Amino acid sequence: MPSDPTLGARRAGEADAAQLTELFTLAFYDDPTWSWAFPDPGRRIDQHRAWWGLYVRSAIPYGWVWMTEDGGAASQWIPPGRTELSEEDEALVEPFLRDQLGAHADDVLTLVERFDSNHPKEPPHYYLSLLGTHPDHRGHGKGMALLAANLALIDEEGMPAYLESSNRANDHRYESLGFTTVGEFESPHGEPTVACMWRDAS
Repeated sequence: MPSDPTLGARRAGEADAAQLTELFTLAFYDDPTWSWAFPDPGRRIDQHRAWWGLYVRSAIPYGWVWMTEDGGAASQWIPPGRTELSEEDEALVEPFLRDQLGAHADDVLTLVERFDSNHPKEPPHYYLSLLGTHPDHRGHGKGMALLAANLALIDEEGMPAYLESSNRANDHRYESLGFTTVGEFESPHGEPTVACMWRDAS
């Protein structure tokens, strides 16, 4: 896929799917929300590979999955009017969770529904589905630099953007780029919480 030298990043393609899935798997391993969803540390890596693989596979065809040239960080956007999962991959969610999580699957399905029900439907916007930094590249600002570069392109289109902060320690980073917390929701047992964040078109 073509690269943009001014961003130090490029749009990811099908050939990058495995690398992207691995990056998000490692990036979200200790995430408060997604480690709660997949609580067994011994199984979480494999479970995350399958889970994030669904989302990567569905998003790549939209042409709005980005990765830094060094593979250190990646962002996954869903363009206005598109769905986060294809119908095919959406149908795999519940069977996968029930197979992997047993009774805990009910709580995780409730959490997934809360992501959907709290997601604003209007006005049209870009949705940051995933933003992750490989553990070997943390501490250098690569993820936020990639996000800032993406937002510059979205601003050129005059579009707003939306994300969920599944790790509240990151809220201030998103706020520094113009996002405002417009709501929050809890996991079925109250913790952790997820912030809903909106950024108006600039």
